[in-house]
Amino acid sequence: MSHDPNCIFCKIVLGQIPSRKLHEDDELIAFHDIHPWAPVHFLLVPKLHIPSMAQVGPEHAALLGRMMTLAPQLAFREGCRPYPEGGFRMVVNTGADGGQEVPHLHLHVFGGPRPWLKG
Repeated sequence: MSHDPNCIFCKIVLGQIPSRKLHEDDELIAFHDIHPWAPVHFLLVPKLHIPSMAQVGPEHAALLGRMMTLAPQLAFREGCRPYPEGGFRMVVNTGADGGQEVPHLHLHVFGGPRPWLKG
């Protein structure tokens, strides 16, 4: 797997920085956000260093599909209420204008009673 030695998420993937892990397999890691915006707020991160959605290519399609199918499983396991009354929100920030703070592709998963209304 490709890693960036200066990337905080690559350091989490390698176990150099601790995290509160929810899931880990050969391709993905999921962990709680250190500054949660919602009762449920975790990040789903590929172990492969991809700087952002802007660098995703056709070779990443299966990886992105795994992220999108794993996110709901983890959201419900973490306490999100079932659809349609409950649910969750998934966000991928891309680049400076998109609000991306860490240059490593990651999916935010938020859950709870409309926590994003805070801002």
